Amino acid sequence: MSEFRIEKRRAEADLTLATGTAVRGCFFLSSANASHSGPERVADLLNAETGFFPFELTDGGAAHTVLYNRRQVVLVTLVGKAVEATLDPGYSVATERRVRMLLSSGRALEGVVRVYRPTGRDRLSDYARAPEMFRYLETAEGTLIVNAQHIVELRETTEA
Repeated sequence: MSEFRIEKRRAEADLTLATGTAVRGCFFLSSANASHSGPERVADLLNAETGFFPFELTDGGAAHTVLYNRRQVVLVTLVGKAVEATLDPGYSVATERRVRMLLSSGRALEGVVRVYRPTGRDRLSDYARAPEMFRYLETAEGTLIVNAQHIVELRETTEA
């Protein structure tokens, strides 16, 4: 093995693209992250820079790697028992906001977002102004990562 090779782990996910196409495959994640302790997460990779990222497609045939433009990714659905949102520092004390999101694709999502701000500055509007482009939405079906540039409407809801 080359001394320049960096080992990566795969994280399975479904991507929904701005074209309406949905693809399944894997992200390539590092075992460490420069911005926090622990392994790199999908949201870390997506928020790290702009432009393209590699994604391994698993469409039934031989796997192959493609490059996707981050701006064209509307939604990432993490496959399996993804707990990466819970790894955020302060997750257990962040303010939970139950929300409904309308995406540019016309799809509506409901779930919980966490606002990592001090009391009094933890409103949904504070969440909306956060600098991260990709943000977690925890739903009954699992963890989603939403591209904030594709959120058309965001509203707080009450629990059913």
